[in-house]
Parts: sequence; C-alpha cells; structure tokens
Amino acid sequence: MADGDGDRIARFISNTLRSAGQQLSDAKRAYSDGKRAALAGLPRDEDGRAKVVCRRHADRRAVSLDAQARPDCFDADHPDCQGCVEDIRDGTVETW
Repeated sequence: MADGDGDRIARFISNTLRSAGQQLSDAKRAYSDGKRAALAGLPRDEDGRAKVVCRRHADRRAVSLDAQARPDCFDADHPDCQGCVEDIRDGTVETW
C-alpha cells in the first residue's frame, strides 16, 4: 500500500467519524427540543423545535426551548419576550 493510500484512508476515517459525531449531536438536539416542546404542550416541527408566533417580531418561527421553556431567541430585557415566556408557561402562546 502506498503512502498516499494510507493518507486517503486516514482522511476517510476522520471525515466519517466527524460526520457521525455531527449526526449524533443533531439527533440529541432534536430529541431535547422535541421533549421540551412536548412538555410545554407546543406543536413541533420535523426537528422537534416548538412552533410559536414571535410576539416581538410578529412572525412564525420554530425555536428550541431551554430548561425553563424559554425560546432560544428570548431577550430577558424585552417585554414582548417576557410575555411570550409567560404565555408558553400558561399554555396560551400563539402557535402555527
């Protein structure tokens, strides 16, 4: 086997492992997103993200929720974001 073959095999293995690691990370994130959205009683997209209507920007978006059921776009200093989190917890947030 030539030195070039060994390098190609090493790159192939490295790329394959990196891809598998990324797929595992994506799967874990989707599971976590889906679990949190389900616990909050929200509809989910195909990746498990909660489907909410943003009060601040008045648009539909799919968002991940943290452990406190706050969307990943949450801004603690903005009153619309604070209201959104309250609505999620009350089960009255607008969804799509």
